[in-house]
Amino acid sequence: MTHHIVIGAGLAGAAAACSLTARGEDVTVLERHTPANDRGSSHGSARIFRYAYPDRLYTELVVRARELWDDLETKSGTELITRTGALDFGDARHTDLLAEIFDDVGVEYEVLDPESAAERWPQFAFDTDVLWHPDAGVIDAETTVTTMLERAVDTGRARILNDWTVTEVARRSAGGFSVTSVKGDIVEGDRVIVAAGGWLPDLLGDLGFPPAFLEALPTFEVRQEQAFHMPYRDAGADGRPSTLWPTFIHKSGEMFTYGLPGGRDAGFAGQKFAQFNGGKVIGSALDQDGQITEEMRARMIDYAKRNLPGLIPEPYAETTCLFTNTPNEDFVIDEVDGLVIVSACSGHGAKFAPLLGEFAADLATGAGDVPDRFRVGSASTM
Repeated sequence: MTHHIVIGAGLAGAAAACSLTARGEDVTVLERHTPANDRGSSHGSARIFRYAYPDRLYTELVVRARELWDDLETKSGTELITRTGALDFGDARHTDLLAEIFDDVGVEYEVLDPESAAERWPQFAFDTDVLWHPDAGVIDAETTVTTMLERAVDTGRARILNDWTVTEVARRSAGGFSVTSVKGDIVEGDRVIVAAGGWLPDLLGDLGFPPAFLEALPTFEVRQEQAFHMPYRDAGADGRPSTLWPTFIHKSGEMFTYGLPGGRDAGFAGQKFAQFNGGKVIGSALDQDGQITEEMRARMIDYAKRNLPGLIPEPYAETTCLFTNTPNEDFVIDEVDGLVIVSACSGHGAKFAPLLGEFAADLATGAGDVPDRFRVGSASTM
């Protein structure tokens, strides 16, 4: 049986391990810290699940991913997505295009004028038409990672090695690969799947990819995003709102903002929101400092005052997280000579997690393919 080595135990790596072991494959997962740790992009309880993309391919992929999410929740007996619905608005959000794609793909939605939307969601201030799709929600990322890894381990075909920092992937003369840690430990296997997230830029030169493949890769840009939790005005004694807030994307000529109920991360007591790709660019996850800037705090307080009347515009919790972007925000999912790369998910990959695992397993086993746009060397704009 083929032995696969997965580098990274975030959402993509855990999904790859889960998918591979479900197919009867053997897997070793190498994680430099612990699964879903707060230094990466898969920690915490609050990531957006949505269908709204101005690009039919991604909406179609969300539909496919949703089926896998439902299957994972059913088999594990664990709720991983809380259904809240989602709002899309703003003069640069192009709700007419989103609605057209929803019609084509078959996603339930409704478009409301600003006045009608404000009657239904008075906690928001709307200045454009609003697209509502009710099947959107909030992903518990940490629980998802834990659930997928537990399912992989329960097959008896997976092991998870924590505090295992990869320093080199080398080809063996007898075939396959040997992966070496910073402590000198070695794991050998037939295939390697790289799902290293924000650590990818620092690792790329040590992973054994052919030079021509490396040259064809897009530039990976890592950003340290800054997110803020602000309390609900209508909160009860437990801090929770009287009605569940939807997730939202507000894209205007001024700023691209996203938000969602903060969940367990901040005591369910406020909405989490941030400027999309508003954080500083860093070299890799190694360079993060976890610092919130006064400039961004002031910007988001001002945003809340103008656009979120249902919140008290005072952060009670703040956090940073990593987005690893490609120039066109497309994923990079490809295979070359036994090495698979599943990365840069450009701040929107969480919702696709179980499908990313299927793609990785398909490439590693030769059982299937991925959209051409995700292959190295393809050119597209999202």
